[in-house]
Formats: sequence, structure tokens, C-alpha cells
Amino acid sequence: MIAAQAKLVYHLNKYYNEKCQSRKAAISKTIREVCKVVSDVLKEVEVQEPRFISSLNEMDNRFEGLEVISPTEFEVVLYLNQMGVFNFVDDGSLPGCAVLKLSDGRKRSMSLWVEFITASGYLSARKIRSRFQTLVAQAVDKCSYRDVVKMVADTSEVKLRIRDRYVVQITPAFKCTGIWPRSAAHWPLPHIPWPGPNRVAEVKAEGFNLLSKECYSLNGKQSSAESDAWVLQFAEAENRLLLGGCRKKCLSLLKTLRDRHLELPGQPLNNYHMKTLVSYECEKHPRESDWDENCLGDRLNGILLQLISCLQCRRCPHYFLPSLDLFQGKPHSALENAAKQTWRLAREILTNPKSLEKL
Repeated sequence: MIAAQAKLVYHLNKYYNEKCQSRKAAISKTIREVCKVVSDVLKEVEVQEPRFISSLNEMDNRFEGLEVISPTEFEVVLYLNQMGVFNFVDDGSLPGCAVLKLSDGRKRSMSLWVEFITASGYLSARKIRSRFQTLVAQAVDKCSYRDVVKMVADTSEVKLRIRDRYVVQITPAFKCTGIWPRSAAHWPLPHIPWPGPNRVAEVKAEGFNLLSKECYSLNGKQSSAESDAWVLQFAEAENRLLLGGCRKKCLSLLKTLRDRHLELPGQPLNNYHMKTLVSYECEKHPRESDWDENCLGDRLNGILLQLISCLQCRRCPHYFLPSLDLFQGKPHSALENAAKQTWRLAREILTNPKSLEKL
């Protein structure tokens, strides 16, 4: 048993050093290329409208606010200033979303974003995005990369297609630190010893972002109140959770396997599903020793089996907001197909670790 476990870990490490590292290097190169173009576009936006200041800065070899969705798809979060005159309200009426309401006694004129405040005093995510989209469209025509970048049409999101190869979504957002949303107040679960109190404090201090984008749970039935709402996102908090042991290595393996074998019609699976399932696996295996190098094979198998289960049930709950289903709106046939493919992959890795050389 131990020999089989060690064999699997050996082949996973080999896979990590060869396939995962080359994937990382290729994506880093793409990110540099993409960020040059995006920075140039945002510089033009800033000239036209100083309220939209580019926050795409490089720190320690990573770009703040950039998320890799797949090797050809990225999201850049553009942090806006001065949320201060608004109250953050998440009463659970819009799963995964919250609203920003003008604080009592504050005049509209005190806000930097005065013309985007609705009659009932809400700062409209949709109105800000609509204005931003117009500015980006103008900037694309003026920027020095205008030959290689164009706007993606037929969407209310702000998306750029670069060199006909990459798609980058630029999402206006507010950073909320020092508060934790009521809709995630159940976390951490009292009966689960992971993460420890220090890590919980760090995660909550990271806070969350409020994004101006279409909300998962509202697809197809957006009332005006809903389109004014902001989407909750916990990228930094989630990254903080996955520090220590082989957690990040495990996620890197899952992303690489996804890119190579689970990029399927209907796009049922993305990197975020993998990240979510690693967090759930941490709860199931709360001890640090469960994440030692020699447990890498067990953890990876556990996550792949959990993924198959989620695909078969057609439900993948968001880690911090479990009432939100990350498979919402995905075609059932695509989820079934992904379940079959994931099962083939898991079986192959478990019964014949050497097959990783070809995967």
C-alpha cells in the first residue's frame, strides 16, 4: 500500500516539475504580454476619465487583481477609489451579491460617483460598468496596440480580445478590507478544526471584493435592483487559505490536468472549481500532516472523486457562499460529459501512475 502511494507521489512530482512548471512559465509569459496591452488601454481610459485609475501593478512577480481563468482567458480587477460614503448591505436576498447604499445623512454630491447613484440611493454596478465600457471602447481605438486588440461585442461585460488568441475581462470593483460579509458569517464551521484561529483572522482581514459583473444566480432574470448589485469575490482570502503543505501544488496539478483533459464543449469546468474543491478537501482533512508531500496522491484522488460527485449531482457550492451554485447555467450534457472524462482520468492516474507521463 505504502509502496503504491509512494509510486503515485513520485509520478505526480515528476508531472509537476515537467508539465505544471512549463504551464506556469507559458502562462507567465502570456500574462506579461496581455498586461502590456491592458495597461496601455487603461492609461488611455485614465486620460479621459481620472476616476478610473489603473490598479494593475506588478508586485513580487505577480500582477495585483489578475486572475487566470484558463491559459487563454484572464480577468483583471480594476479597483475603484472612495467607497466610503456607502454602506455595504448583503441581506441574502440576492445570493452571491450585495448592494452599496448611500449612508444616512450623506449627500449624493459627497460621492465621487454621483451620477451612478440610483433614485433610491444605490450605487449601480451596471451604470458604472456601462460608462467604463464606453471609455474602454474609445481607448482601444486610440491606444498604441490598436492593431492587436478589439472589444468583444454582444456582452455587457468589458472584454478585450488580444491578438485573436486571448480574452481579458476588465472588471471595475471595490476592495473591502476589515469587514466580513454577513452572507459568509457561518464560516468557519464550528465543528471543523481547519483553519486554525490565526489563519481565520488573516483570511477575514484580507476581506473581499465587490465586482461589477453579471451575477451567477441572476442569469436571465435581472430586475433593475439586481443589475445594480455587486458580486462578492474572495480571491485573496481563498489564496491565503491554501498556504502551507502541498495545497498549492495540488491545485497546480488539478489546473494542469483540467487544461489538458477537461477543456470540454460547454466549458463546464474552470480553475475556480478546482480551487473551491481544494478548500473543501482542506476541511475534510484538517490536520497539517494530511497535507505532507507523501499525502499528495491521496489528496488529489480525493478531490477528483469529489469533482465527479459534484458533476453527477450538477451542483458545486461556492466555498464561502454555499447557497451559490458554481455550476448554475451550465448545460447538463456538458456536466455529464465532464463527469465521464474526470472518471477516466482519475481511474487512469490511480490504477497506473506511470500514465501521467502521457497525460
